Amino acid sequence: MTSGNPFEIAQRQLDDCARILDLDPGVHAILRQPMREMHLALPVRMDDGSVQVFPAYRVQYNDAKGPTKGGIRFHPEETIDTVRALAAWMTWKCALLDLPLGGGKGGVICNPKSLSRNELERLSRAYARAFAPFIGPDVDVPAPDVYTNPQIMAWMMDEYSKVLHKNAFGVLTGKPLCVGGSAGRGDATARGGLITIREAAGILGLDLSRARIAIQGYGNAGYYAAALARSEFGSTIVAVSDSRGGVYHPTGIDPDVALAHKQATGSVAGLPGAQPIANGDLLELDVDVLIPAALEQVITGENAGRVKARILAELANGPTTPEADEILDANGVHVIPDFLCNAGGVTVSYFEMVQNNAMFYWEESEVHQRLDQRMTLAYHRVLEAAQRYGVTMRQAAYAVAVSTVAEAMQLRGWV
Repeated sequence: MTSGNPFEIAQRQLDDCARILDLDPGVHAILRQPMREMHLALPVRMDDGSVQVFPAYRVQYNDAKGPTKGGIRFHPEETIDTVRALAAWMTWKCALLDLPLGGGKGGVICNPKSLSRNELERLSRAYARAFAPFIGPDVDVPAPDVYTNPQIMAWMMDEYSKVLHKNAFGVLTGKPLCVGGSAGRGDATARGGLITIREAAGILGLDLSRARIAIQGYGNAGYYAAALARSEFGSTIVAVSDSRGGVYHPTGIDPDVALAHKQATGSVAGLPGAQPIANGDLLELDVDVLIPAALEQVITGENAGRVKARILAELANGPTTPEADEILDANGVHVIPDFLCNAGGVTVSYFEMVQNNAMFYWEESEVHQRLDQRMTLAYHRVLEAAQRYGVTMRQAAYAVAVSTVAEAMQLRGWV
């Protein structure tokens, strides 16, 4: 059995890929560990005058293909191994989408829900100030992640600009539009995921206009996945959930009504007219498409055999353990692996970098068209590799991504 350590899971997945590719041992050894990581302590003055110190991390996993790229999480249960794993997955994600970027990730151990707006701003600026020597448009470009948002990115960009004594909009992505953000960034993760679902449905002969969908996690990605599946495909959203509980309705849930209820009460739980459902039970519903859009390791060797969906689309990072993968594959579940399914966010973040560098910004329709093109191509590259090697979609995604990074390392003379 695999431990619950996310970085050990990421390493195990890489080891599996190395066997498939017969990877050079030197390349394999380098890719098993982060290239560079920083552990810093952020002292922050709280509203009551006291000082609290927050542990903070930044991992730059591999930059063979370009500057590292990855989000910053504010979470009370953040760990360095989670950050390492996410940085590794970002490396493969960027390579899979053929972006000229490596993978990175950051995190702060804090509970942002307990911080005032002023405390949150001071913490955000402290992170940007402390990590300023280690980030930048040509080095490492952070972005929003769990419990961070465009406003936090704006504060960080402003603080970094103060350190450099010049405007540096390109240091972060996921910014508000008026300070260098990109149109189409808000729903990019979900939109990219739905493009891969569309392609998978075409391969499987699934009519998405008649499809029933369940979504675990109703944050940014989960909400937009529900809204876009309904508006773009005509699918029926039968269940949604968040950390406090979930709701089920066999004839469908209106995503906007569920969002309004969550904004008013703090949770989708208790949505009028819908039945309560536990997060674990949601994963086992008789649906066509299951979208885990919350946190890691929710589908395990214990419950994978009860997953009934034809398509499992991983909008979350690392929602499925290796033991669960084996069971899902044996049961014929078509898994769209996380670093393919949720790559829309980093792809549009890359588009934001391009626009920042050019000081010329695209219309939203152009962003959508370019995203569709890249996600569609990436899905079919993975599908072709799965058929060529006779492996699962996750193993195929690793094979495509790792071989791309390995080639860059070898051409640069690293091994």
